[in-house]
Amino acid sequence: MHSNKRNIVLLPEEMPDKWYNIAADLGGKMLPPLHPGTLKPIDGASMSAIFPEALIQQEMSTERYISIPNEVRELYSMFRPSPLYRAINLEKMLGTPAKIYYKYEGISPAGSHKTNTAIPQAYFNKMEGIKKITTETGAGQWGSALSFACNHFGIDLQVFMVKVSFDQKPYRKMLMNLWNGKVDASPSMLTQAGRDILAKFPDSPGSLGIAISEAMELAIADPGTKYALGSVLNHVLLHQTIIGLEAEKQFEKAGDYPDVVIGCLGGGSNFAGISFPFIRHNLDGKKKTRFVAVEPSSCPKLTKGIFRYDFGDVAGMTPLLPMHTLGHDFIPPGIHAGGLRYHGAAPLVSALANEGIVEAVAIDQLECFEAGLKFAQAEGILPAPESSHAIAYTIREALKAKAENTPKTILFNLSGHGYFDMNSYQQYLDNKLTNFIFDDAMLCNIEGQTHPIELAFQ
Repeated sequence: MHSNKRNIVLLPEEMPDKWYNIAADLGGKMLPPLHPGTLKPIDGASMSAIFPEALIQQEMSTERYISIPNEVRELYSMFRPSPLYRAINLEKMLGTPAKIYYKYEGISPAGSHKTNTAIPQAYFNKMEGIKKITTETGAGQWGSALSFACNHFGIDLQVFMVKVSFDQKPYRKMLMNLWNGKVDASPSMLTQAGRDILAKFPDSPGSLGIAISEAMELAIADPGTKYALGSVLNHVLLHQTIIGLEAEKQFEKAGDYPDVVIGCLGGGSNFAGISFPFIRHNLDGKKKTRFVAVEPSSCPKLTKGIFRYDFGDVAGMTPLLPMHTLGHDFIPPGIHAGGLRYHGAAPLVSALANEGIVEAVAIDQLECFEAGLKFAQAEGILPAPESSHAIAYTIREALKAKAENTPKTILFNLSGHGYFDMNSYQQYLDNKLTNFIFDDAMLCNIEGQTHPIELAFQ
């Protein structure tokens, strides 16, 4: 198949049957998560209150490839392999010599890449006899994906949705309800963590850190309930690698290979999904591809945050994770890319950034919406506000190639569609959106609230 084709197709039988675990190739570069009470490296038994055994094993695994269960692959086949498109019209619009490809994850039932991990997480909980799961969601992509998966496997689901997105995106809440997910705005009165926040800040817009605390509190209190996370942790990023593994096969068919791989970054799952399978070729010295994580300038954990141990939630119930963080009580502005409003970057992504393998760029909201509209006009797909961050940087790279008259091959992950985000696009068209300026003074409280990295060596 020639690389000038718009759609590089994989046959159903070509879908990968294993996920790629990049932890196997990082060796001693990874610091362990720490128990929030003892501050010692955490073990599997300590995580059993919140995760099923199979996911704990994946979280701690150093095996390079982990088999995808047949029942998971069967559900994947509803929407996988997902298409890899050549963005020929966007190339023409920009007048660039660059070749632009995008892996489109918006064809999943929930409209985003989140279904790639929702299905196996629900499956492994079902295999352990779990009857109920709690979780958080930002913009609602994760909550709707897990609602779909839990409904399929007959598991009850309680979702805490960040309040600002709960109000901004009612259709995502409705989608969760259609799949029998119960959704409450966070902070809520259902948990002590939520009540404590509301007592101090009655008008709190919420954050993923708060919503995680609420979901964790309910899971820990009930032995029959487990917690599920949509990003950040190793097993979540593992499941998403099916994106890049498929893309790798599609590039072989196209007779091409990316010079630059780009993904937006909130917690890190969709960036990891598109990039990790390609990063493994850099790690073994066979390729020199660049990898760029694009975050919102209002929540710039990789470009402005500090690398140290921090909690994944506000109340301090999660393990302490070695990551680039803005501080676990950081409350980001209410940008419409709700899935990127998280205070920390995944430990695996953070480690790769520390090694100089992953680059980070922060982009303002307005540039991202402009890029999303250009993409929709050229390619006919309205991207999610999160995905528009990857598009914005793709356009920068394509215009740089034009200015330098240098051909290059660009791949980005179109991690979801934006058809439930029409209100935010209308606000952009009506000039009602603004950029949020990150104030470095917001970092000043991190020293007192997190544990130093040196604790890992005590």
